Order: sequence, then structure tokens, then C-alpha cells
Amino acid sequence: MKSPFKFSLISLAILAPAASAEEVPLYRGDEIVVTATRTARTADETLAATTVITRRDIERSQATSVQDLLQGLAGVSIANNGGAGKATSVLLRGTNSDHVVVLVDGVKVGSATLGTAAFQDFPVEQIERIEVVRGPRSSLYGSEAIGGVIQIFTRKGGGALMPSASVMLGSYNTRQATAHLSGGGENSWFNLGLSQLETDGFNACKGSLKAGCYTIEPDKDGYRNTSLNLRAGYRFQPGSEVDFHLLRAQGHNDFDGSSQNQSTSVQQAAGLSLKHQASELWSLKLAAGQGDDDSDNFLNGVFKSRFNTRRNTLSWQNDLALAPDHLFTLGLDRQEDAVSSTTAYTVTSRDTTGLFAQYQGRAGKQDFQFSLRRDDNSQFGAYTTGNAAWGRALADDLRVTLAYGTAFKAPTFNQLYYPGFGNPNLKPEHSRSLEAGLSGKAGAGRWSLNAFETRVTDLIGFDGVTNPVNASARIRGLEAISSLRLADWDTRLNLTLQDPENRSNTANYGKLLNRRAEQSVRLDLDRDFGPYRMGTTLRAEGRRYDNLANTVKLPGYGLVDLRAEYRLARDLRLQARVENLFDRDYETVYLYNQPRRSLFVTLRYQPAK
Repeated sequence: MKSPFKFSLISLAILAPAASAEEVPLYRGDEIVVTATRTARTADETLAATTVITRRDIERSQATSVQDLLQGLAGVSIANNGGAGKATSVLLRGTNSDHVVVLVDGVKVGSATLGTAAFQDFPVEQIERIEVVRGPRSSLYGSEAIGGVIQIFTRKGGGALMPSASVMLGSYNTRQATAHLSGGGENSWFNLGLSQLETDGFNACKGSLKAGCYTIEPDKDGYRNTSLNLRAGYRFQPGSEVDFHLLRAQGHNDFDGSSQNQSTSVQQAAGLSLKHQASELWSLKLAAGQGDDDSDNFLNGVFKSRFNTRRNTLSWQNDLALAPDHLFTLGLDRQEDAVSSTTAYTVTSRDTTGLFAQYQGRAGKQDFQFSLRRDDNSQFGAYTTGNAAWGRALADDLRVTLAYGTAFKAPTFNQLYYPGFGNPNLKPEHSRSLEAGLSGKAGAGRWSLNAFETRVTDLIGFDGVTNPVNASARIRGLEAISSLRLADWDTRLNLTLQDPENRSNTANYGKLLNRRAEQSVRLDLDRDFGPYRMGTTLRAEGRRYDNLANTVKLPGYGLVDLRAEYRLARDLRLQARVENLFDRDYETVYLYNQPRRSLFVTLRYQPAK
């Protein structure tokens, strides 16, 4: 069905004259990032391939989920089982979905049984920023950081007492209400946020007794998420502060399945950290955290199973400023995982102690980063990983980088011990990666190119035919990113070309790893017209295969989203977003549906700071 309004919006965005507005740089080289090095570095200083999503980006995009924010970013692949609240896998640089360390305000989260974090349950309205670091980071974070690290920072507060709120209505009877109260003054901060999201959803699975969800349930699969964010802290003096944070998301999910079709879940991350500037040369940080991933599962309302996992973490980090532009970091991490389930696991707990060191330095136009870590896992013994990175400024606005890193990942409890599935003889996975990059500035924007190759040995693979086994893979890729202002348009381009090749000594040798697209591109365009703001996202992905044998092909697809915003008053905005404008039917997981054309309208009250 043709819709004339879509062409009117595009024409208005192109033909309307530019209006005067305060320009906010698309890229700020002095913006602080912490995930790449576990220390505060400016975006221009870090040698890692890093993408930052700010609160401004979140509100501009009108995203309703973390999946919306990440989809199409350089190096990121998404596989979703049927819409809002359904299982969502995030794959970095062609590696597995459990090759990503996920942090919430520094607390390591995720399921010890599945090995992945429930991205579908993280509430967007409670998030201040997201840092995505691509490439191996086991030398700083230990197990799982083969593909990279994603850290979510919750809203912090500070300054004058400030309330904010938003309400959203949309397709599939989607409704959301959010309220925040923040403040604290000059040396303290607090933020209290509450959010409720509900949607009737759509039929998550096309239905088959032989594949997909292994059932035929042509009904709507709804989702409900209630979240709380509490954060508070106090700064005693420059460099010395205490910070407490709690993020809790409680969900109810309906889905299609032969043995279970409903679940209630809790995702929670709580932590307390203390930073202290002991002297001009020495600063230290103590942090304790707890991550909970709980799930109760039902079939037509009848209880079937429970999977609760808890991850306790403790960290002690020391940063020593040896000289100007030379920083040495020494730290100790402790992690304890425990499983409580109605399913009988042979082993239900394990712990890991990691000792790490890092050096960051600068000499003239050259930057260096070296890190080394030793992890002692109670099940698999000791593993050593390292990373070395070098960068050189070729000109004021041009830099070249080289990096090499190793990483490892211990098998999950499901991979080892799940009845009828697990393989207790699995070995930890290992990887080595080489990367070269070129980056530069262009006015208020920036561009970068990164080429990489990752080889994974003892890769844990499973395609529904056998129990998980150790194999191997070779992944090559090229990432291109630009954020530029062109003719009053804010443009953001993300391009990924990758070849995730199976190198196991089986019939699948040379075939593509499953659920990774070989090509993906995302282009965001936004422009201000006085009180109006118009934008669009164009996203396309190439083919992918749903199984390791490459016999189940998922065709490529292209999507167009439109968004508009009108400032009703200084502190009040009306937003509207059309997703999948041309109503494309596509899949990221075989037989699982994705949203068709959808409309969402948001009224947002946000006092100017």
C-alpha cells in the first residue's frame, strides 16, 4: 500500500531552508570514555575501536530498545526471536553471542547458564550512554571478551533538582510511561527513575513442528517490562568519591514454544564503588557488584522450570601516574558464579581470580598501550592473555593504529552440564586478533577505517545436530564509520564487511558461521528546522545462514525508518517515529517474525540544564 505522507516528509527534509540552531558537534574528541582501558581517556586518546551512544543519540533516534540502538553499528550483528522482549543475541566482529563482556555501571552481568546478557530487557529510558569496544579485551576483563565489551551507564543526575517524564503510544498496542527525578547539587548526585513498557506484540514464530519454535501457535506474543534505576553518590574532593547504583528490570514475556511459552524474568545489577586520590601520583578504586539473571518459565500458565544465576564481583584497581603522559595500572578482580535451578547441573558454582597490569604512554606523536592478565579459573586452571596497541599521528587530523590481542572464554554451565545437551569435555575457547586502523577528523566530525582478522581455536559450536563441540574459525572484516555535518545535515554512516569462516575439520569447513551477515550498512540523517527536527535511518544487511551447514538461508533486506520532532515549548517535545516504512517481511532468525510497519508517538518533558 502506498503512503503519500512518507514522500512529503522526505521532500520537506530536503527542500526546507536551514534554520538557525545551536550546533552540537557530532564527534567530540575531548569526550571521556572508560571501557577501552578501564581508565578515563578522551575519545581521541584511546587506541581501541570504540563507538559511543549518548543520551542525546538515544532521544534523537527515538529508540524503544537497546537492540534498536545497536543494530547496524559497525561490527555489530543482531539476531532476534520475534520482536520486543524476545531473546536477542548481539554478535561483535563475527564472534559468538557469548563472546561479549557486558557491564552495567562497571558490574559484569549475564547468565552463567546461557553465557549471554538479556539485551532485550535493558530499559532504554534508564540509560545515559553506551560504550561499545570492538576487539579482544580479555587482558583487562578476563573470560568472554573475544569480540569486545559493551558497557551500559545508567542515568546519574547531579546539579539542580530536575523532574523529567515521557509517555509513548504505538503500534501493537505499545505503551510506555517513564518518570525521573534527579539532582544533588555540585558535589553529589542522585537519580531515581521508573519506567513501564507494555506491548501486545505480534505472532513471534511462523510456526513449524520441524524447525524454529517447533510448534504452531498463531497468537500475539506480548511483553511487559517494569524497571527501576537508583543511583546516588558524593564527591569528597577532586578524585575521591563514592557511588551506588541499582538497575532492576522485571519482565513478563509470551512466546511460542513446544515445552514453554511464557516466562517471568528479573535482570538486576547493583554495585558500590569508592574512588580515592591517595596522592598526586596514585589513585585507587574499590568496587563490589552483584548481577542477577532470574527466569521462571511456564507452559500455558503451568510452571515448568527455573533458572537463576548470580554473579558476585569484586575489583581493586590502582592507577599510577609515573610521569606526564605515562600511566601504569595494576588491578585484581574476583568473580563468583552460582546457579540455582530446577534443572540438575553436575556443577553449580565456580570462581575466577584475575590479576592484570596495563601501561599507557605517549612519546611525541606516538601512543602505546600494553596490557597483560592472568586468570585462575577454579574449573579450568590459569590462562594468560595480552594486548599491545600502537598509534601514530601522521598529521594533525590523521592517525594510524595497529593492535594485537589474545582472549579466552570458559564454557558456560549449559555447554558443560545441561542434561542431554552439555559436553563436560569441552575446553575453553582461545583467540588471537590483529587489527589495523586509520582515522581522521573532518570539521566537527570524524571518520575511521578498521581492518581485522580473528582466529578462534576450540570454538564451541552447535547447530542442533550434535552436542556442543570444540572447533575453530577465522574471521576477517572491514569497518567504516563516519560522523559528518554535510549541508546542515548530521550524517552518521556505519559499514561492516566481514567473512566469518568456519575452519573446523568437518564437512562445514569453509562455510559461514551462522546468523552473521557478511555485509551491513546503516546511514542516519538528521536536520533541524527551527523547532522541528527531521531524520531517517536507512539500514541494509546481506544474506546470512541460520545453521552451520549453510543449508538454511535468510535473504538480505533493507529497511527505512522515519522520525520527526517538534518542540512545543522550551522543555516539551512531541516525537513520532515510523519503523519499517515499506513494510518489509524479513528474518534475523529462521522462522521468527520481525516487526512490520509501525508508528510510535512520544511526548517528552525534559527541562533544559
